[in-house]
Amino acid sequence: MAEPITLYKLMILSMLEQSEAPLTNTLLSDFFLGKEYTTYFTLQEALHELNEAQFIRQEASHSNVQYSITPAGQESLHFFNNKINSEIQAEIRQYINENRIPIAASAAAVADYYITPEKKYAVHCQFREKGIPQLDLTLNVHTREQAEAICTNWKNQTDDIYMLLIDHLLK
Repeated sequence: MAEPITLYKLMILSMLEQSEAPLTNTLLSDFFLGKEYTTYFTLQEALHELNEAQFIRQEASHSNVQYSITPAGQESLHFFNNKINSEIQAEIRQYINENRIPIAASAAAVADYYITPEKKYAVHCQFREKGIPQLDLTLNVHTREQAEAICTNWKNQTDDIYMLLIDHLLK
């Protein structure tokens, strides 16, 4: 059996490889803490070490972090995959299958904001399909509250906004 932190890293890599889209910190935490495999801090340590080793890629926004596996991570996982017992592998597969919709939704609608040189807020919104941007939009607003509201609403209404834009632009 592998050392606990090594096993957690392999489990993370396995989850990321089985997922069709990046996984959020929230989804990874839900799995590891829900199954009582480890603590939040140990999970974050494992994620940090995987990122430092360039086995995973992280994309941060103001509200969450998304992780995806790199080719080096895939190679490492395939070399050490036998260190994850079959029961844990089955739990990972089940979790990924049960959470396909939230996983896809978290990867499809991405929004974040930043402060511009003019001291306004720019909100960058993307709608992705299979990782490919279908819509890429940046809006400038005056307050942080407006930027946060747009980020939240974008994630909840992406499909409606996208279809509205397409309808109006194709008239």
